[in-house]
Amino acid sequence: MTMKTIILADGAFPKNDNLLKLLREAEKVICCDGAAQKLLNFGREPDAIVGDLDSLPDDMKNRFKDRCFLSSDQETNDLTKTIDFCICQNLQEIAILGSTGLREDHTLGNISLLADYSLRIANICLLTDYGRIDAIHKSKNFTCLPGQQVSIFSLTPDTHITVYGLLYPIENRRLTSWWQGTLNQTTGDNFRIEINQGSLLVYRLN
Repeated sequence: MTMKTIILADGAFPKNDNLLKLLREAEKVICCDGAAQKLLNFGREPDAIVGDLDSLPDDMKNRFKDRCFLSSDQETNDLTKTIDFCICQNLQEIAILGSTGLREDHTLGNISLLADYSLRIANICLLTDYGRIDAIHKSKNFTCLPGQQVSIFSLTPDTHITVYGLLYPIENRRLTSWWQGTLNQTTGDNFRIEINQGSLLVYRLN
């Protein structure tokens, strides 16, 4: 897997070897505020640093002043500010790293915002040390490994969901609680999720 642009958020820094490889090989790495220090410690300089910059040491502000982009909007978090920056730069193939693993409120907020971001960016996903999260707003086919674990979370309780290629059937069903679509499993090398409306988050375990 390759992604042209990585957004590195200021959560837990990735440990997974595949994610570290992505960080090394991405065309651009855009950092949310204080994540720039973590990237520098990793051995790569950020291509841009976006946010209110309150977590960025003064020496780094001076060192990277040509690539710091201040946004003081208090109605959005640093990840959303960075997404807005990427859209302005016409970056349309993005993986978000480092958005989970520390404060749970930040983790939940960042994951839920993926559904909003996916309406604005053609190819975006959230990657963790353990798996991948995609947001969908229409029926979609997915590639997978046989026996791979899959969890489905409905952000819109009125959405009717049908799945094909998963071990445990879901047929024209509404998922009214987040746990109801978790811990399913693929039966082959692809599966399909059909929805009539709304938004889902789809998690695939590595």
